[in-house]
Amino acid sequence: MSNVYKLTVFEPTGEKLLDESFTAENNKLAKEIGHKMLVEKNFLEKTHRCTSPQGSLVLFHS
Repeated sequence: MSNVYKLTVFEPTGEKLLDESFTAENNKLAKEIGHKMLVEKNFLEKTHRCTSPQGSLVLFHS
């Protein structure tokens, strides 16, 4: 069963640069997918977070 995860990227001002949802079977796969999305969009060094459907952080960088 796939779960919906949320990936958000912010500027230091709080402006959202990315706010996307994606599906993954578990937190490990969600972390891999989220990391790949950040690399592809050149947002890896920006403040970001990826949350699970239960609200836990899968990825975080401040």
